Amino acid sequence: MNKVMSNKWFISLYILPALLLLGIFIFIPLVLTGYYGLMRWDGIGTMQFIGLENYINVLQDSRFWESAGHSFLLALFSTASLVIYLAVSMILASKIKGSDLLRKIYLIPMLLSSVAIAQLWIKIYNPSNGMLNTILQAFGVQNPPLWLADPNIVLYSIFIPILWQYAGFYILIYYAALKGIPESVVEAAKIDGATPFQIAYRIKLPMIMGVVKVTIVLAIVGSLKYFDLIWVMTGGGPNGASEVMASYMYKLAFANNNFGYGSAVGFMLLLITLLVTIFIRKLTANKDEIQY
Repeated sequence: MNKVMSNKWFISLYILPALLLLGIFIFIPLVLTGYYGLMRWDGIGTMQFIGLENYINVLQDSRFWESAGHSFLLALFSTASLVIYLAVSMILASKIKGSDLLRKIYLIPMLLSSVAIAQLWIKIYNPSNGMLNTILQAFGVQNPPLWLADPNIVLYSIFIPILWQYAGFYILIYYAALKGIPESVVEAAKIDGATPFQIAYRIKLPMIMGVVKVTIVLAIVGSLKYFDLIWVMTGGGPNGASEVMASYMYKLAFANNNFGYGSAVGFMLLLITLLVTIFIRKLTANKDEIQY
């Protein structure tokens, strides 16, 4: 058996199905997206090769860079929210009463689709009879905000349900990592007189730092390519105030039938996400961890 498993041909045969799936569903679409970005095409008619014109236009497109700024702002908020998720997971892992029930409650948003969450928060933000404005009016606020219609606050209004949606995901990851810490280490720290804060900051956090780094990458990359909830709630409006890179790409390709330019925007989104991932990976990795 060892002789068979050491044979390179058998190893290649075993990984071939996975490579085929990766090629069909990931690499080939990426190549085609970059290729379509070189064309002037409405998605139906004949494609016309125009070289790098679409990509040059993307670099000069102020709306694209504005949407990119919104995506990076979401990435910043998502990364900052990890501190809250980590704090909550540490409280849950400290064996407080009702922690099992709380953990299940935090996971509820993960069980809902993004469309359902978007519809729920649209009702909450409703300016006339929404729950949020009703509460504000009960406290004496005469003119509560138009949460999804005011260009100055719409982006931040959308960030709240997005962060709420993924809270359970990150809390679960941190909780599992914290449960993997040997209890003897924590008990030894308590015997030495360490406070709960010192145990959390100087013992638990360094021991799960590898997981924290992974979640930072997940939060940033996920934010840069986020699309569905924003599209359902506002469609990128009003007047592009909540537009992100993915929604701008979708609007160009499927609403304006400009598949060539939309593909160029999509490929630029891919490059930006890739570069940010490499940068964050090198920024958060120790010197002996970097392999490239």
